[in-house]
Amino acid sequence: MPVKSDAKARARRIISILRRSIVEAVVELQHRTPFELLVATILSAQCTDERVNSVTPALFKKYPSPEQLAKAKLSNLEIIIHS
Repeated sequence: MPVKSDAKARARRIISILRRSIVEAVVELQHRTPFELLVATILSAQCTDERVNSVTPALFKKYPSPEQLAKAKLSNLEIIIHS
């Protein structure tokens, strides 16, 4: 049984090291809901977080829910997020 005990001790050491080395991530994307964070994250793949934060207020004002965003015409979305 020493093998299991060694594995548990090793796992505890690894977890301890990870807890000390992992810092809380700060999300730069402005959001109020998980939906807004998801959309902002997708947009941030194409530009900077700063740019995303400048266009999402208008986007979420016009399309505040996933259902409304899904029904939006692509041309209307492009106008809002173009920059």
